[in-house]
Amino acid sequence: MGRPFRRSARPAALLGSLGLALTLTTPLLATPAPAAAAPATPAPSSTSASRGAVAALAGHQDLAVSRTGADPVVVPTPQSIGYAGRALRVPSRAVVIADARTDAPARRLLLSLLRQHGARSVELVRPGAVVTPRPGQLVVLLGAGSRSDIRTALGATAVPDHSEGYALRVLNSATSTGVVIGGHDGAGQYYGVQTLRQLFQTLNGRSVIAPATVRDWPRMALRGAIEGFYGPPWSTADRLRQLAFEGDVKANSYIYSPKDDPYLRADWRKPYPASDLATIKKLVTAADAHHVSFTYALSPGVSICFSSAADRTALLTKLDSVYAIGVRPFSLPFDDISYTKWNCAGDQTAYGDPGPGAAGTAQVSLLNEVAQHLQARGDDVPVQTVPTEYSDLKDSPYKTEFREHLDPSVVIQWTGTDVVPPSITNADAATIEKVWGRKTFLWDNYPVNDYGQAAGRLLLAPYTHRQAGLADHLQGIVANPMNEQTASVLAEFGSASFAWNDRSYDAQRTWHQAMAYLTGGNANAARAMAVFADLEHLAPTFGTTPWQPQAPVLAARVKAF
Repeated sequence: MGRPFRRSARPAALLGSLGLALTLTTPLLATPAPAAAAPATPAPSSTSASRGAVAALAGHQDLAVSRTGADPVVVPTPQSIGYAGRALRVPSRAVVIADARTDAPARRLLLSLLRQHGARSVELVRPGAVVTPRPGQLVVLLGAGSRSDIRTALGATAVPDHSEGYALRVLNSATSTGVVIGGHDGAGQYYGVQTLRQLFQTLNGRSVIAPATVRDWPRMALRGAIEGFYGPPWSTADRLRQLAFEGDVKANSYIYSPKDDPYLRADWRKPYPASDLATIKKLVTAADAHHVSFTYALSPGVSICFSSAADRTALLTKLDSVYAIGVRPFSLPFDDISYTKWNCAGDQTAYGDPGPGAAGTAQVSLLNEVAQHLQARGDDVPVQTVPTEYSDLKDSPYKTEFREHLDPSVVIQWTGTDVVPPSITNADAATIEKVWGRKTFLWDNYPVNDYGQAAGRLLLAPYTHRQAGLADHLQGIVANPMNEQTASVLAEFGSASFAWNDRSYDAQRTWHQAMAYLTGGNANAARAMAVFADLEHLAPTFGTTPWQPQAPVLAARVKAF
């Protein structure tokens, strides 16, 4: 979303001059590639499962160690987190108690983390199995929060009754030692393990787990990124890195909408070649492994004849072709098109003279048909859209058609008070919620750099000037990134953190945490990146006044010199 332009050079090449090229391609503790799933085991009775787990967690103080230094920082900031007591040493032997309802990506990540941090032997057993308590053995319970052994071990730390919520306890008492993670759903289990990933610390050369108690859930339902820029699209490798990154920061949405993919826009009627479908399938599989929804955005507005049965059939056939390889959900954007002319004479007959109201009628008719087509399949496949009027607060005949006639399940995206808004307030979001008749899904055009004012720049300033409390009025936030995928992480790290917990979000702190993530925890590299990010701090708008200044740290030092 924005104006296409041609760059004279790739600004990412500048990173090499600071020796940051390597660190910018190696995220901290990147989520491992999916491994073969462990065979499912039958669940025992709830009574035996609870009894077996409690026995397995019998305290062994040989694992408890005194800590020095600061508590680890978990990103995004949990809704509730506290630290008490001593840490747990990661021994050479660990036992993971899981069942058929344990989320497979969460289980794979947990096993990988334990091995990475020193557990040479990791045994996977079902609840209720006989696990003999022994010194030098770490026991981890992972699964649904409703599982009796997990519910018992969590005690008063109940699993939140929120989608994607989880509870985590690191037990280090004289009677119980181990780790317990319970999720409201599969995503909650996975996010609980992502939090555990950040609780590992190093003490005297050995890995320990900080003694945390966490209850957590997202404030916004949709969080992630939309590849919606003009210019060279990301490579498959870029997209795979993006999906892994989103899993790390508990983001759950990736919208595939590159403007330069001809099969999405100019040639939307044409079927994909088999090789292209195979690539999309690869991305869908990777997205599933990180609990990210791969949203497929087809943009027919440039040429569709809304009144044509053939065009509508072609559109549904195209959606069905990617539905068949696992794509969920779908978006039908109508951004960056004209609604003052029709693409065929039939639309003049069907909808009258072109204009905002008539365009709204035609678009709503198509969106409702697509929503009904997908609903008829019997599974939950929501539809999203980007309206042609996507960047203001004013009511209009176009918006009236959407408000009064659009299927209530369809999600409407909005970019704020402008295409590149300098700020977004609760009042703005509340106003547009009334105008559209539903909470909107913010398409935030930062850090995208596909427009003239951003030409030749990397936009590396923090994600900021979005008011705490927006979760009360928005369904979620997706950031529109730069053509440079890894460099976009600095801002996306912030947008995902804000969408998870907007009330506890600190832009500067999260910005520096993003640098630590990108540099693999290398303090020297993170400091060098901070210098470079300050120099590339300018955040322009479509006008002449930027909404974030150039090099504020350098400017302050020059002024004080």
